[in-house]
Amino acid sequence: MTTVTLIGTRLADVGHEFVYEGESAGCEGCPYRGQCLNLTEGKRYRVTDIRENAQTLDCAVHDAGVRAVEVEPASVPANVPSKRAYAGSKASLAGPCPHTECPSHGYCVPDGADFDEERVIDQVLGDPPHETCALDRDLTLVEFRAEE
Repeated sequence: MTTVTLIGTRLADVGHEFVYEGESAGCEGCPYRGQCLNLTEGKRYRVTDIRENAQTLDCAVHDAGVRAVEVEPASVPANVPSKRAYAGSKASLAGPCPHTECPSHGYCVPDGADFDEERVIDQVLGDPPHETCALDRDLTLVEFRAEE
């Protein structure tokens, strides 16, 4: 299901994915709040279309203004414990990881998924990008289904 919202013009590209972080201090008193603050905080979205002939509106948060786009919830690639990594099953993240230099860190601590939630696995992608987990976890790279 697509939703029309306003995002920064520099982010307004079809296919661009982002996690909605909620209201900023600069949003206070803005006349466009209703059109901008209409997404679910912490959820990952993908831009599916850019509204043609829409004005670029001034914004206190985005230096080049905002414009109207259509977005839909996006899937989240993530590493999960291998014993629960089956398409259609529910799984949660293994837990926090302090090893930010690891090539898998972005999948172990992905934007758009929380440690305390179970998500449905849409598909199994395979082995994670790291060779050895520094926390000795047996992980599989999956794609969590987009939340509606």
